Amino acid sequence: MEKRVRFKSAWLPWALVAPQLAIVLVFFFWPAGQAIYQSLLREDAFGISTEFVGLENFTQLFGDSSYLESFQITVLFSVLVAVLGIVIALALAVMADRVIKFATGYKTLLIWPYAVAPAVAGVLWLFMFAPSIGVVAYALRSIGFNWNHLLNGQHAMALIVLAAAWKQISYNFLFFLAGLQSVPKSLIEAAAIDGAGPWRRFWSVQFPLLSPTTFFLLVMNIIYAFFDTFGIVDTATHGGPGKDTAILVYKVYFDGFKGLDLGGSAAQSVVLMVIVIALTVAQFRYVERRVQYQ
Repeated sequence: MEKRVRFKSAWLPWALVAPQLAIVLVFFFWPAGQAIYQSLLREDAFGISTEFVGLENFTQLFGDSSYLESFQITVLFSVLVAVLGIVIALALAVMADRVIKFATGYKTLLIWPYAVAPAVAGVLWLFMFAPSIGVVAYALRSIGFNWNHLLNGQHAMALIVLAAAWKQISYNFLFFLAGLQSVPKSLIEAAAIDGAGPWRRFWSVQFPLLSPTTFFLLVMNIIYAFFDTFGIVDTATHGGPGKDTAILVYKVYFDGFKGLDLGGSAAQSVVLMVIVIALTVAQFRYVERRVQYQ
C-alpha cells in the first residue's frame, strides 16, 4: 500500500512550501504578469507616455518577416543543441561507467564545463574560432577550410550550437551516469551470459531503462536552448552575421533594449513563454508515452 504523510496541523504543510511558493510568485508569476500587461501597451523609450493598444503588438509581431525567420532559426538551433548535447553526453557517460582507473578524475573533468557561465562559454569558443587568432580557425585553414563566422551564417550557427551543446553536456552527463549506475548489474551479467555483446547489452538492457532520464533531459535541453543560451549568442555572434543567429530570446533583448520597442519586446517574451509551455506539454503528452518507468 502507498504510504502518505499526514499532518495533524492544517497550516504546517503550507508553511513548509511557503518559501518555494514565494520564490515562484516573485521570480516567475509576477514578471510573467508584468510582461503580459506590458505587451498590451505602447510605450516610448523612457516610459513617460503609455498607450493601451490591445493585441496590436502581437499583430505587428506576426506580420514581421524577421520575427518569423527567428522562429526557424530557433527551431534549428534548439534541435541541434538538444540532440548533440544528449548524444555526446550519453556516449561519455557510457565510457565513464566502464572506466576503472582514474574514474574520479575523468568524471570531474567532464563535469567542469557546467560551472562555466554561458557568457564565458561564448567568449571561450569565440576565441578558439576567431578567424584571425583562433587556434581552431587556424587548424581549419591549414586543411583548406576557410572558417569565418563573421561573414558566413552557417559558420556562425555552428559556433553557437557547439558552444551551447558543450555547456550542457556536463549537465546531461551527470544524469546519464547516475542512470547507468542505477541499472542492476545482474541484468547486464545475464545478458552477457546469453551471448549479448557490449552494443547489444547497451541497446537492449541499459538504454530502455534510461528512457525516463532521456525524456527528462530532452525537456530540460529544449528549455535550455530557448532561454539559457542568450549569453552565448550575445558574446559569440551578437545575432549575426545579419540576423542569421538571432534566436527568439536574443531578439527579445535586441528589440527591447536596443530597438527600444518595449511593448513589442514584451509581446515577444509572452509568445516565447507560450511556445516553451506548449512544447513541454506536448512532450509530456506524446513523447512520454514511449518512456518505460519499470
